[in-house]
Amino acid sequence: MAKEKSIKEIEDLPGIGPTTAEKLKEAGYTTLEKIAVSSPHELAELSGMNVESAKKAIEAARQSTTIDFSTGTQVYENRKALGRVTTNAKELDELLGGGVEAKSITEAYGKFGSGKTQLGFQLAVNAQMPLGKGGLDGRVLFIDTEGTFRPERIEQIAKAAEMDPQAALDNILVVRAENTEQQILTIERADKAIRDNNIKMIIVDSMMALFRSEFLGRGALGERQQKLNAHIHKLQSLADTYNLAVYFTNQVMDNPGILFGDPTTPVGGNIIAHAATTRLYLRKSKEEKRIVRLVDSPSQPEGEAVIKITQNGIRD
Repeated sequence: MAKEKSIKEIEDLPGIGPTTAEKLKEAGYTTLEKIAVSSPHELAELSGMNVESAKKAIEAARQSTTIDFSTGTQVYENRKALGRVTTNAKELDELLGGGVEAKSITEAYGKFGSGKTQLGFQLAVNAQMPLGKGGLDGRVLFIDTEGTFRPERIEQIAKAAEMDPQAALDNILVVRAENTEQQILTIERADKAIRDNNIKMIIVDSMMALFRSEFLGRGALGERQQKLNAHIHKLQSLADTYNLAVYFTNQVMDNPGILFGDPTTPVGGNIIAHAATTRLYLRKSKEEKRIVRLVDSPSQPEGEAVIKITQNGIRD
């Protein structure tokens, strides 16, 4: 009896040739593990194969993958090696445990003018800096859903950091998303762009603006949350796969149910709350000052930092 061919790559799976494998890789299915946990209908639609063939490919992928266990010490060592992007404010970096972390999602929410976008601009410049010097030594994908991207602001921040402003702008790939479909598709198809352009940070400003305007009323809430859930899970998948950082801004609303204290609540419900690894709440103070509160983090205690938004960017 002929010995079965060992399966090490997607191309080795039954029913999947080089062309089909390329289609799957472009859609983000780059490993056998991802094939193993996909659904037959999803795989069939993406690859063009029939559902029965997709089932056989998934079963073969499951048989050929193993689960790797790590000790807590190994996980700790891996976490210590994670890249971080400095915010340019020492107090805020300390609050975050060293800066905005790679392989995770950081959300910043607050009212209009609270500094969420300005922090995004600062991170878009800083992510380009070398590893060990406050950056990730890569380029940035900036998804602009509200028409807030300002190249002149990037120039100012880059000059203050003694970087070439033209190079800083060339290292930011900007997508102006006009609707939720464009926003979702940009992330769904981002794998190739990330690999080809050495993207190490994704910024979405803002996450919920288009979802709020397109899905109106309680009747549309279920569909909105379902799409939002898949969208954010894809962002986390990209962060894990390519060792990149994700930062997104979020809008707020006043919660009438809160009678005492600050009624400001981020939109997006539990899906956003559970998906974001780290949550920051920004609010205005006197003049250029902003107060940043760390609302949620799996590794850092709650606390506050005061930052300034200056012409040169974020400062202590």
